[in-house]
Amino acid sequence: MTETTKTHVILLACGSFNPITKGHIQMFERARDYLHKTGRFIVIGGIVSPVHDSYGKTGLVSSRHRLTMCQLAVQASDWIRVDPWECYQDTWQTTCSVLEHHRDLMKRVTGCILSNVNTPSMTPVIGQPQNESPQPIYQNNNTVSNKPTAGRPLRGPREEDLSSIPPEPRSPSGHLLSLASTCELYCFFPSELRILLLCGSDLLESFCIPGLWNEADMEVIVGEFGIVVVPRDGADPDRIMNHSSILRKYKSNILVVKDDSNHPMSVVSSTKSRLALQHGDGHVVDYLCQPVIDYILKSQLYINASG
Repeated sequence: MTETTKTHVILLACGSFNPITKGHIQMFERARDYLHKTGRFIVIGGIVSPVHDSYGKTGLVSSRHRLTMCQLAVQASDWIRVDPWECYQDTWQTTCSVLEHHRDLMKRVTGCILSNVNTPSMTPVIGQPQNESPQPIYQNNNTVSNKPTAGRPLRGPREEDLSSIPPEPRSPSGHLLSLASTCELYCFFPSELRILLLCGSDLLESFCIPGLWNEADMEVIVGEFGIVVVPRDGADPDRIMNHSSILRKYKSNILVVKDDSNHPMSVVSSTKSRLALQHGDGHVVDYLCQPVIDYILKSQLYINASG
């Protein structure tokens, strides 16, 4: 397949990121590598979306800290960025609403039409009709370019001040300006652009717990958007999918990363990282990147008196 016929993908990961670990970053990298190897996809960007403070999880530190740690963790990446929209809302948002927000926002910023996962891959859904000129493309400097550029990725923040979190946007246009100032968005012609939920097999397994997820949301997440699953702790995603009628129904929309099943990052978790911090365990350097560790120590996060 040529670049113009491949599906261009943005990977979106939702979660507590309490704190963000090397495993989270490797999840993005492993997913991108696998999707590229299939020959069907080009990953143009990754989005880390930390959950709202009202999620209510025990031990969840303020989104102010979690956003900063996420920004520190991805500062060396040229394709993964952190989006604060979830944290800026009045209350907790469902994963489905976060996906829909980013789909609608990308559409408004780029002027593109984003496809659902069920759209036939040969249908040119991105771009303008041939008798119309392309929409302007917003870039980091808030200027616009009338020339579409194919094959270039979303880029992360440049020289961003990590000591503070940007103020909450007060209007939809504020969200557009916030997005335009932190990343470069490119339209692709005449290929497809999809936002796929990126998750570990533990989140996939949670879909099988009765009553935990709204079934209508599951239908949208798996049926309209699609999921990329990175196996964790030796879990078998195929076995997990067989325990849910919705997952079985949309199995073709669930892409399971097939790489080294014994990948060292597959056992790294935020829980293990917090425990290592509390007990002064030196293995924390295997779980967290150094800038995140430095920030945690400076802010005295997750470290109780006994630690």
